[in-house]
Amino acid sequence: MAEPEGPERARLPAGGRKISLQRCETCSQEEAKYRCPRCMKYSCSLLCVKKHKLALSCNGVRDKTAFVSVNEFTDLNLLSDYRFLEDVGRAADAAARHLTVHNPTAKKLLYGLRNKARKCDIDLRTLPVGFTKRRENSTTFNCMEKKFYWHLKLIFPHSHAEYTLKGVPDDKTLADILKPYIDPVESDPVVCQRLKIYTVSPQSDVQILMKIENRKQNSVRYYELDARRSLLDNLKGKVIIEYPTFFVVLKTLKNNMVILGQDASEPAENSDSESSSLSSVEEGEIRDSS
Repeated sequence: MAEPEGPERARLPAGGRKISLQRCETCSQEEAKYRCPRCMKYSCSLLCVKKHKLALSCNGVRDKTAFVSVNEFTDLNLLSDYRFLEDVGRAADAAARHLTVHNPTAKKLLYGLRNKARKCDIDLRTLPVGFTKRRENSTTFNCMEKKFYWHLKLIFPHSHAEYTLKGVPDDKTLADILKPYIDPVESDPVVCQRLKIYTVSPQSDVQILMKIENRKQNSVRYYELDARRSLLDNLKGKVIIEYPTFFVVLKTLKNNMVILGQDASEPAENSDSESSSLSSVEEGEIRDSS
């Protein structure tokens, strides 16, 4: 829920006239009364607040880690940073006390999962307890079928949408995984409408990318995956942190998403270098006890 913006809700003590310096950025008709703490968009009513959240996939929660320039840095920002660090300290302490950390069964399961992945030529790495991706991950390995059932996240940046899949078998092709989302015939009508820019585009224009882990922030690159091949084949030889995240893009709109080997200024390189630092998925140390 967007929070009331101070200046927009203030009233002059003399005339009682409401101060409004902006118009609603959703309907562009009424004076703004609210400002979203997350994306800083102005809204005039609850209806416009909900519309802007839906259109921008905004959750309305202030980003405590957003960049603030030195010129704009105030005492409030300093206090916010201090409280944020306190919250991080409490979260780290709680994670260290979590039963899973000291549970040998859980550690054995994680070790077994990484070992099975290694035999499939997949470098699976896990995060410490307390990290969001560690809590979300539902990936399992079926010993009877000798098959992974992956937790998978699909991100559609051109529609500001993302979907989480659970229990995806590793022998399923990427094309079959995407059919319920971008196939104009087989996709759900609601999903199809939200991903309209994909469903009306030729299938040959759709690309599936996966971010290369362990690269510096200023040299982010992506693998281009083959939709005709299975999930397992596409993951072989790659580093996976907790679970795969795929970016579904259109070739004409992918903007600054550089595919490995297609940048003339940089030769293709092995992303598994041990000298690389951690991925930008989440801040913190990646522990691989194997």
